[in-house]
Amino acid sequence: MTNPITSTLDAGQQKIAGDALQGTVVDLIDLSLIAKQAHWNVIGKNFRSVHLELDELVTAAREFTDQAAERATAIGVSPDGRAATVSSTAGTKGFGAGWTQDSEVVPAVVDNLAAVVERLRGRIADTGEADPVTQDLLIGITARLEQLHWMWQAQAS
Repeated sequence: MTNPITSTLDAGQQKIAGDALQGTVVDLIDLSLIAKQAHWNVIGKNFRSVHLELDELVTAAREFTDQAAERATAIGVSPDGRAATVSSTAGTKGFGAGWTQDSEVVPAVVDNLAAVVERLRGRIADTGEADPVTQDLLIGITARLEQLHWMWQAQAS
């Protein structure tokens, strides 16, 4: 099928921005799934606060996923959030199965946030010249995830 969505970006710019947005979509989908898995399985003395903070992370990741996917469509790139794509391309660290102590959930979330932020920072660098609009979106997402990373780290101290 011919692409029904055209872009004001040239083909090279579109490829750079599209790749950055696709990588962001899969990382954020996986981050939201990891946080939801942890949310359902967290136990321990800080259960309630960790449980609620995981919901905050899920909400942020889902909102950012939608923003990245919609930016991709706006530049004529079809985003791919299918499970097989996410599982084979996400750069997250993952999360184990079963009940997990809050003292183990916190560092796992910190590690996953750090992995996503690291990849986002690379994409920010990649998109600066090709598409400053996409770069701006990625900067905003990164700023919020870095804030959440800090807050999760503060719990581990």
